[in-house]
Amino acid sequence: MKTDREEIRRGFEKAYNEAGDVSVETDVDDQQRARRQRELDNWDVETGRGIAASEGIELDDEHLAVVEYLRSYYLDNGPVEHGRELGDLLETRFADAGGRKYLRRLFPEGPVSQGMKIAGLPVPDNTEDAGFGTAR
Repeated sequence: MKTDREEIRRGFEKAYNEAGDVSVETDVDDQQRARRQRELDNWDVETGRGIAASEGIELDDEHLAVVEYLRSYYLDNGPVEHGRELGDLLETRFADAGGRKYLRRLFPEGPVSQGMKIAGLPVPDNTEDAGFGTAR
């Protein structure tokens, strides 16, 4: 039994068109961002309130602004290598509110270390060192 080549071609085209876009995302940055978004989806404000309470902090809108900034930065850029980098970014972002002094008032054990914990994010290496990120 001989099959008509034109019929095969039409069947293939029909199947291909019905399948739609079956491409796979190959952009590494997009894949990493999607993975980070999944990580962030495991956190909500109530989770943050619980972590903050264990740190001796009552989470309010000022704290949440910092936490949301940290979470947004993490989503866009991934984990930072050094806490100082993130501390400098926080100081710049919250300069109008008082910069480091303002952040220390909100997070007495350090805006990076406590802020990242409360945000449910990985704390950068060396951030919990008593010489960095901790006001005593």
